[in-house]
Amino acid sequence: MTADERRLLRLFRALPENRRQSLLDFGEFLLGKALPDTPETPAQPLPIPRPEKESVVKAIKRLRETYPMVDRAKILNDTSACMTAHLIHGKPAVAVIDDLEALFRRHYEEALGTQE
Repeated sequence: MTADERRLLRLFRALPENRRQSLLDFGEFLLGKALPDTPETPAQPLPIPRPEKESVVKAIKRLRETYPMVDRAKILNDTSACMTAHLIHGKPAVAVIDDLEALFRRHYEEALGTQE
């Protein structure tokens, strides 16, 4: 605990109960002012075209931008497996990018509940 945190705790404990709530409310107000506004995540994939020549890493970046609504943590293992297939096993980049596009699309459809 830092010195400022200890000081704040001492002040909090010294206050009567009704003033403690005011301090908490003010702290939450300040926190709300400090956090940047987060833009809304689009519900539909963004129309970012696939370039003719693209590396696997750039494809992953493009697909993350195309599907910002897809949870990155849920596709991390599959994305890593695709990258490994390319780097270690020599699978062509075009085939890996096709797999990645299908992966992102599948996770997007699963999130919507429209996978067939």
